Amino acid sequence: MNKCKVLCVMGTRPEAIKMAPLVLELRKRPEIDCRVCVTAQHREMLDMVLDLFGITPDYDLNIMTPSQTLCTIAARVISGMEGVLRDFAPDVTLVHGDTTTTAAGALAAFYCGALVGHVEAGLRTYDRRSPYPEEVNRMMAGAICELHFAPTENNRQNLLRENIREGITVTGNTVIDALKYTVRDDFAFRTAAAADAVASGRRIVLLTAHRRENFGRPHDNIFEAARQLALRFPDMVILYPVHPNPALNRRAHEMLDGIENIVLTKPLDTDEMHNLMARSTLILTDSGGLQEEGPALGKPVLVLRRETERPEAVAAGTVKISGTETDDIVRDASALLTDPVAYAKMARAVNPYGDGRACERIADAILFHFGLRDTAPADFTGR
Repeated sequence: MNKCKVLCVMGTRPEAIKMAPLVLELRKRPEIDCRVCVTAQHREMLDMVLDLFGITPDYDLNIMTPSQTLCTIAARVISGMEGVLRDFAPDVTLVHGDTTTTAAGALAAFYCGALVGHVEAGLRTYDRRSPYPEEVNRMMAGAICELHFAPTENNRQNLLRENIREGITVTGNTVIDALKYTVRDDFAFRTAAAADAVASGRRIVLLTAHRRENFGRPHDNIFEAARQLALRFPDMVILYPVHPNPALNRRAHEMLDGIENIVLTKPLDTDEMHNLMARSTLILTDSGGLQEEGPALGKPVLVLRRETERPEAVAAGTVKISGTETDDIVRDASALLTDPVAYAKMARAVNPYGDGRACERIADAILFHFGLRDTAPADFTGR
């Protein structure tokens, strides 16, 4: 029997976290020959995830360079992937989400005549500048791809509004599948800051802040909010794994060093991050992925952005958009840290993003598309 040849493309840590469980699922299927191409848009942080899931890439473009720009990343992805696509000649190339690797990888595959599938399709803010450049990257991928693996029904509706009507499967989000591999009750933290915070018995507030559109005053506002919260709630510890961007790292230390219950640490490995979320009281973030992971772990999430391409959790009540103004962040976080009823309402809200079977649905949908399975998988309903 001829196998279906699937090429999975990823370049950054967030992509790898969500694609790794899919790679493992595809490699379990006897009908599928799955190979992995990494662009290494982010090198070290990507490699951490690959090591965690035991994945060795079949192709490694290793494109990361000092002071790389979006233009140089896109150019190197397109030129590098051409040889990979010619060599493997996949039946379908899978890209994930919204990175420059996603948009450029999809375009390269299309130029080489390959069918392209989009994992985590249909997320939208309809603001081309926020998140930047991710919103346009997603729109480009959606226009190129022929198979669309939408995490939620809302994502499907976004695609339909753009007149994308064929090849859509509602799957849930693969990040929920990833949590099954990483979160453990007996997990041992390797990073001293995380281990000490957990061992202290204090309430943990996990902070992440790294988005491009928040550079400058918005990040300053976020850091000032963290400072005020730490002083207001000395019984808790705010743990901030600082993004390696030099300017952001420098500013974070300028504003937050010296406050006893604010701990700045290096970026955490994926399994540490997931297990720290599981042990946190509250998550403050401008990340996209944490808006999905937090609800899956029963943790309230305050989004430090003006909008979100993940409105399902806002509607469900487990995520709230607090924005980037200091007073708003302090108000919303303080309410959750002092009001058990408000906290429980968010913590117990139903997670709309998945049931841990997204990868299974994607594999089944691919096999159905290529005539290797008799029936299409049932859509994830969120109920």
